[in-house]
Amino acid sequence: MDILYLLVPVSLVLVFAIGALFWWAVNHRQFDELDQEGQRILDDVEG
Repeated sequence: MDILYLLVPVSLVLVFAIGALFWWAVNHRQFDELDQEGQRILDDVEG
């Protein structure tokens, strides 16, 4: 039962860290035009 006093705060910190990284990625437009890279590869092979 004592391990819960460690695991709950650690898991909350991990959740907030992942949320902050996701927020940063969205604000820095990391998810814009996801199809562009795939299309670029196909165009490069044909050309």
